[in-house]
Parts: sequence; C-alpha cells; structure tokens
Amino acid sequence: MGITRYESGSRTAATVLDEAKRLVEPAYRSSLDRIAPPIRMIVGYHAGWLDATGRPSKQVGKSVRSALVLASAKAVAAAEPPQGVAEAVAVELVHDFSLLHDDLLDGDEQWRNRRTAWSVFGERGAQLAGDALLAMAINEMVGRPGITLLSKALVALCNGPSADIDSEHHEPVGLDESLAMIESKTAALLSCACEMGAIAGGADPEQASALADFGHHLGIAFQLIDDVLGIWGNPGVTGKSLYPDLANRKKSSPIARALDSTGPTADVLRELYRDAGRDHETLHRIACLIELTGAREWAEREADRQLGAALDCLTGIAADEATEDLRLLAAMMTSRPA
Repeated sequence: MGITRYESGSRTAATVLDEAKRLVEPAYRSSLDRIAPPIRMIVGYHAGWLDATGRPSKQVGKSVRSALVLASAKAVAAAEPPQGVAEAVAVELVHDFSLLHDDLLDGDEQWRNRRTAWSVFGERGAQLAGDALLAMAINEMVGRPGITLLSKALVALCNGPSADIDSEHHEPVGLDESLAMIESKTAALLSCACEMGAIAGGADPEQASALADFGHHLGIAFQLIDDVLGIWGNPGVTGKSLYPDLANRKKSSPIARALDSTGPTADVLRELYRDAGRDHETLHRIACLIELTGAREWAEREADRQLGAALDCLTGIAADEATEDLRLLAAMMTSRPA
C-alpha cells in the first residue's frame, strides 16, 4: 500500500479530523435550527450527539467527508484557511441523509455498536429526518459554485442503492456492475467532496479535476475495504452485525468477483448463495468459499491499486506539505482494522 500509517511527524489523521470537527460541527448544528424538534432529536441521535432519550452523548462519528472538503481546500488555498466550511457542512448533511435512508432500506438494526435511528424512532421518523438533512444540504449550497456538483452526486447516491437493492433479486450480477455500484454509492460523494473543497479553496480547473479524481479513486479503495469488512470484519471493531452482506445476499465486490469465478468451489458457492438459508453456519461456509476463490485477496489488492492511483492524483497539484492532510486521511480510510 502507498501509505501504511496515518501520521506524519506530530500531525496525525486524528488531528485532521478533530480540526475539521471543530469547524464543521457548530455550523452543522446551526443548520438544523429550522427543523422541528422531534426530527432534530432523531438527527442528533444518528449523529451521536444524543442518546435515545435525548440526553447528551459522546459517541460521535469521524466526519471524514467534511475533513476531505477542508483538506482539499487547504491543498490549493489561494487565501488563508479555513476555506470550504459551508461545503463541508453540506457534504456531511448529505452523507448523514444517505446513511439514514440506507439503514432503513437495508433493514440494518445496528451501526457503530448502537441501534440505528429507524430501529429506535421508527421508519417514518428516520425517513423524515433524512429528507430534512437533504433539504438543509441544498440550502447550504444555494448561490455557491459547488451546488451543481452536489446535485450530480445526489443523483448517483440514489442510483447506487437502487442498483444494490435490485441486485439482491437478480442474477447474475457481474463484477463490472458491482464496481459501478461502488462508483455511485461511495466514490461519487467523495469525489464531489474533494472537488467542492478545491473550488472553495480557489483551485484552477486542472487542480479541481485532479482532486475530483483523487476522491474518486479513494472512494473505490475505501468501499473495497468496507466490502471486505462486511464479510470478514470483527463486529466488535466494525460495529456491524456478523456477515451482514451475506445475510442480505448483497453482491458487493468480493462476492461478485467470487460468483464470477470458475471451478468447483465457485459452483458450490453459486448454489449456496442462491438457495441456502441464512443461519450462522451457512453464512460462515459461504464466507470461506468466497475467500477460497481468491476474491478477498483480489479486493485487497485492488484497494491498494486504487489507493495508489488516488495518491498519484496529488502529484504536482501542490507542494507535498499542502496535500499532507489528504494523504493522512487516505491512509486512515484504507487501513484494515483487525
């Protein structure tokens, strides 16, 4: 992998995230003032600020996407930072909108070691909260040049889950289709975040395009690692239930790669994946068969390749020290927790 650690001297990815959070979180919370208190409660719970009873909670997310916006702006900044706070807020609002709806669509009851918002407040409440976040994101970008980029990313965010749901009921779903879903579900918003940040920082067209490409490749690498964790991740680390993708018969990239492969192992896998039950023993056997086809190794190798492509995009757009925060974030996002 191009980066094997996420620290550089005294600066770390955690430092970058903390700095971004101090800038973005107050503006994010302020943007919710016009939302009705019951919906604001659901958003606060989803974001980790509140527990299920409305009391303050310290369980908060990493806000990686908003940090990417600010780091992209910093990399090309023609003015003194911080630049891109409004864009960072908008991206974070869109991300939370997509998570609320994805949890609902997938029926996921656990995320980051706590119950998902819809499982606590009901389906209608979670849907309304997601809709409100989307409205606030658009409001943040009114009159700003990045609103067209955000609009395109939103279309992709809708197309990706639609294809994902459709893939659960149709066969075969090839690797190319699975990778296209990654581009819509994950890479589109990361690419948008980086390009919006670049524009806010005063980037020229070449710099903005390079940072958009950086976000695109990073998004693919990040999702490939997430797909691996969705099958072989430790629930105590990932905060997700065991074998969620297999239980839902997803066609994530390692699964699609394995189903596309040839040989007796793949033949047994295809039969099990189509007809077998969803008990723990069966899901464990499916996970083992997927790994035996070489799909896990392929996904990890492809993630490394995509990370390398992302880092190549940073070459020449600015001095290395200006892109340091982007490199730290990329290393953190593509690390493999035990």
